[in-house]
Amino acid sequence: MIIVHVHVQVKPECVEAFRAATIENAKNSILEPGIARFDVIQEQNDASRFVLIEIYRDAAATAAHKETAHYAVWRDAVAPMMAAPRTSVKYNGVIPDEL
Repeated sequence: MIIVHVHVQVKPECVEAFRAATIENAKNSILEPGIARFDVIQEQNDASRFVLIEIYRDAAATAAHKETAHYAVWRDAVAPMMAAPRTSVKYNGVIPDEL
């Protein structure tokens, strides 16, 4: 498993539009066979800050996700909403898949 945390800060006036676009992207992403989970969380103390938690079955799935139409739509739609460039941190799963 490859877990990616994508940190996003959006412009305050774009929070609702970002939420809507990101929820749509997440709904489509979870349908991809290589994605085990795709969560969107929003900071309680600063509604303009989000983390996307993407859990991929393998490295090929991370590349395949970026080739999907729904990812391209999301990427292009949210680009002007960003208050700062998004960042990501990648993790390896340590608990066996069987658990």
